[in-house]
Amino acid sequence: MAMTMSQKILAAHAGLDEVKAGQLIEADLDLVLANDITGPVAIKQFAKAGAKAVADPAKVALVMDHFAPNKDIKSAQQCKTCRDFAAEQGIENFFDVGEMGIEHALLPEKGLVGAGDLVIGADSHTCTYGALGAFSTGVGSTDMAAGMMTGKCWFKVPAAIKFVLHGKPKKFIGGKDLILHVIGTTGVDGALYKSMEFYGDGVKHLTMDDRFAVCNMAIEAGAKNGIFPVDALTLEYMNGRFKRSPRIYMADDDAEFESEYEIDLSALDYTVAFPHLPENTKTPGEWGEIKIDQVVIGSCTNGRISDLRAAAEILKGRKVKKGVRTIIIPATQAVYLQAIKEGLAEIFVRAGAVLSTPTCGPCLGGHMGILAEGEKCVSTTNRNFVGRMGHVTSEVYLASPAVAAASAVEGRLATPEEVL
Repeated sequence: MAMTMSQKILAAHAGLDEVKAGQLIEADLDLVLANDITGPVAIKQFAKAGAKAVADPAKVALVMDHFAPNKDIKSAQQCKTCRDFAAEQGIENFFDVGEMGIEHALLPEKGLVGAGDLVIGADSHTCTYGALGAFSTGVGSTDMAAGMMTGKCWFKVPAAIKFVLHGKPKKFIGGKDLILHVIGTTGVDGALYKSMEFYGDGVKHLTMDDRFAVCNMAIEAGAKNGIFPVDALTLEYMNGRFKRSPRIYMADDDAEFESEYEIDLSALDYTVAFPHLPENTKTPGEWGEIKIDQVVIGSCTNGRISDLRAAAEILKGRKVKKGVRTIIIPATQAVYLQAIKEGLAEIFVRAGAVLSTPTCGPCLGGHMGILAEGEKCVSTTNRNFVGRMGHVTSEVYLASPAVAAASAVEGRLATPEEVL
C-alpha cells in the first residue's frame, strides 16, 4: 500500500509494514516533551497512575520556558515540581534558566529531535520538528504521562494534504508569510487532524528556519502535523547535532492525498494575520492604517538567528517610533550569544528596543509584554486569539520579523520597503 511520509514514520514505529488513514495504532516514541505549564499536570497524572519510574530517562525532555524566569510564586512552584521530578527520575534533558530556551527552538538545536523521529509533546506547537523530517505532534498532559511511563503512545493515522511549492521567495519574504498564506487559504480548520506535507522544487529555497516556522504553525490550520522531506540542507543542519542516525522516509509516488495545493513562492507577498484568527490574513494593499503600541519579535515561531538578522537589517541606524514598546526575544541562549557576537544586540538596544532572556513570555500573555485595554501589537508569534496577549480588547497582528521591525520604526503596520 502506498504511504505518505507521515504514514511511513508511524508504520515504522508501530512495527507495521503499512498503515492507512483512520487506523488506530500504538507506536514507540523517540522523545516525550513537556514544559513548565504542562509538565506539572503530567507529573501529577504520572504519580496518580502509581508509576515509579519513567520508561527511559533519556527520552524525556522538560523545558522551563513559558513562565521562566519565574514571574510569581505559582510559576516558581510549577518549575520546582518539574525540577524535583527531573532530579528524582534522572532526566538528563532538563533545561532550566541559564541553559533553557524556547522548547521548539531548543530541542532541534540540541540535537534531541531529527529525521525519522516520532515525538509527542504536551504543547501544541510540537509539530515544529516536522521541518527535520520527523513526525511530531502535540498531546494532552495525560498522554504525556502515559508516554513517560511506557515509552509509547496511541495514534489515529492522519490523512494528508499535499502542498507543492515552486519558485523562490523575494527578499524578506519567508516561512512566516508562507504559512500565514496557507492558513488564510485553508482556514483554521482546513487541515483538521490531517498531515500537512510540503514538496516541490521551491522547498530548496526555504531555509531551515523558514521550515521550522511553517511546521510550527501547522496546528493553526488544525493539522496533526506538518512535515518537509529530508534534503541536503536538513542533513547539514543535523550534522554534528543530531544524537541518533537519521531515518529518511519519502512518500510513495502514488501516495494518497485528500487534496493538493500549488503555491508559487515568487508570488508571495508580506502576509499578516489580523485579529482575531490566524486565518484572517491580509497583504499590504489591504492593511490600511493600523497604528500600534507594541512589537514583539521572538517565540518558537520566529526567534531564531535569521529572524533576528532580518529585524536588525531594518533597525540598524534607525530608532523605533516613540511610544512603541519593542521587545526582542532570542529563542535560545545560543541565539542570544550569536546576536551579541554579530552586533545585533547593540543594533537593537541603540534602536530603542529591549533584548530579553529566552522565554515564551508575552506570546501566551504570560509576562514581559502584556497588553492593556485597546492596545495593538505586531508580533512574530503564532496566535492572535481574543485576549491572547493581555486584555480582551487588545489586538494582535501576526507578522514576519521583517514586517514587525518595519512596523516598530513606523509606529504602524508597515513593510520593510517603507523603511529601507
